[in-house]
Amino acid sequence: MFKLLKNAWKVEEVRKKLIYTFLMLLVIRFGSVLPIPGVNTSYFADLFSRLSDSDAFGWFNTMTGGSFTDLSIFALSITPYITSSIIMQLLTVAVPALEELQKDGEEGRRKIAEYTRYVTVALALIESTAMAIGFGGSGLLHNYNAGSVIVCVVTMTAGSALLMWIGERITENGVGNGISMVLLFNILSSLPDDLGSLYSTFVKNENVAVGVVMAIIIIACIAAMVVFAIVLNDATRNIPVQYSRKMQGRRLVGGNSSVIPLKVNTAGVIPVIFASSIMSMPTMIAQFFQVDYSTIGGKILMTLNSGNWCRLNGYWWTNIGLVLYIVLIILFAYFYTSITFNPLEVANNMKKGGGFIPGMRPGKQTSDYLTRILSYIILIGALGLCIVAVVPIVVSGVFGIGRLSFLGTSLLIIVAVVIETIKQIESQLLVRNYKGFLND
Repeated sequence: MFKLLKNAWKVEEVRKKLIYTFLMLLVIRFGSVLPIPGVNTSYFADLFSRLSDSDAFGWFNTMTGGSFTDLSIFALSITPYITSSIIMQLLTVAVPALEELQKDGEEGRRKIAEYTRYVTVALALIESTAMAIGFGGSGLLHNYNAGSVIVCVVTMTAGSALLMWIGERITENGVGNGISMVLLFNILSSLPDDLGSLYSTFVKNENVAVGVVMAIIIIACIAAMVVFAIVLNDATRNIPVQYSRKMQGRRLVGGNSSVIPLKVNTAGVIPVIFASSIMSMPTMIAQFFQVDYSTIGGKILMTLNSGNWCRLNGYWWTNIGLVLYIVLIILFAYFYTSITFNPLEVANNMKKGGGFIPGMRPGKQTSDYLTRILSYIILIGALGLCIVAVVPIVVSGVFGIGRLSFLGTSLLIIVAVVIETIKQIESQLLVRNYKGFLND
């Protein structure tokens, strides 16, 4: 990787893109510490400290790079854009007009991207309004009135829109994957605090020998998780495809072979995000009411709260929530893959192009074969997602060290974005070498 960056720095065009990306990320960091006018910047930090046994807000705060607890102008971060993208992707499958628009090529995708921006602003406006009105009277705003609410709503909505614009500019003028780069930068900003928590728990109060051994074990475990996440991200099942030879004019063409690479982790991190959102929503709502945890409803909420899972001094029945969490991840992996990958469409396109899977008839038999292969590939990928998502929860519960933001879902995002960015830089260097060869 360092060699790649060194080679990229030598190329003026790529070097400008790297500098542009770095400067844009600096702007994001500056905005992350710039407070919203008229708000109590310690409000959510105090709220989180009182709700230390709850992980309901932890993922959202990680996605914002801590901007949410600090109530900066980027408090909403790019979460409205991510939600908007998921909504549009689901609607593209459900709404025929959007499905046709997606098939229209570049122009159709540009139109869908425009709709995504509109939905992003609408979601940011709804979220900021709910926060300003819902929390404003309880201490979020110093002076709770119409003017302060409007300022808060406009600032947070504009901040989210600005981050979306920065992400698109990085995609066009930087190294690419702008939105992913913004998300990666936010997640990495919490890394020092997480490493500090690990140090304080396992190393700080031990003697030198024990501390060194514990540090080595921690580094080895993190490295193993990173390697596992890389394998899970890149693992594919290649389906061989043979194309029949046909006459074109006076000569035979075709007859070549290729593969259909089916990713093991077909749904990415979406199943974990969906499962986490569903599990945390009741707990998040319950935090603002007086809940009696001795009642059945209170015990259900304790079960759904990931902060109660795997605790050695906790109630054993709260771990039922962990089992439910795993089941939801697997179910959402199947659900999301079913709406993003259509075996019948792939089989029909293959048939139109004169391709076939050896030993399978084109059409329905090929579609059934792809469905069977996909069914167990999804299960393997979902179980891999469960391992990555559950390990930090188990460690946090057993040792009581709080949420480890850089592991779990965050680790999958980090690995996926870093790998994709490296590929983008390599492709830009490759294109530049091709241009140099042609110019010679």
